[in-house]
Amino acid sequence: MSSSIEKEARETYERFVATRDEIDAGRKQWSELADFFTEDGVYIDPAWGRIEGRENIRIFFEKSMAGLTGYGWSTPENWTMVEGHRLVSQWDQVMGEKQDGSPYSVPGLSILYYVGNGTFCYSHDMLNMKHIGEVMRAMRWQPPAEFNMPPRHPVRDVSLPPAWVHLEKSRGK
Repeated sequence: MSSSIEKEARETYERFVATRDEIDAGRKQWSELADFFTEDGVYIDPAWGRIEGRENIRIFFEKSMAGLTGYGWSTPENWTMVEGHRLVSQWDQVMGEKQDGSPYSVPGLSILYYVGNGTFCYSHDMLNMKHIGEVMRAMRWQPPAEFNMPPRHPVRDVSLPPAWVHLEKSRGK
């Protein structure tokens, strides 16, 4: 039987995914996902690295997804598990369609920490960037003008925000 925090985390994540689906469909903006994070939230992206603070996460979502949304990219959810404050999600990064109608797709995984009041303090997306590159080459993908390259040397610190380190007892912090 799940605890009330697990139930709340799952329900919040379901709203997060519904918002992401609306964004993929072009009915909402990427910046709206930042509302699911605490003011001191941290978002770890496999290409862009560590983004700290809700407003920086908001800017990151818009900047990092420019030139991808509306070009066949989407993120369908496959499954979600919740244990205490931690939520793990497996999804696919769909990057377009092959000539036979099947998707160009790379599996991804996210680890989030839920802190209550409809917010997460942390999200760490994991995606095999070599696989992404191979798929992009197979697609002969060319970035549109509005596409933004990730930083050359992103911050790779994957720790929780200082106020929330007590949620990750498994790392001994």
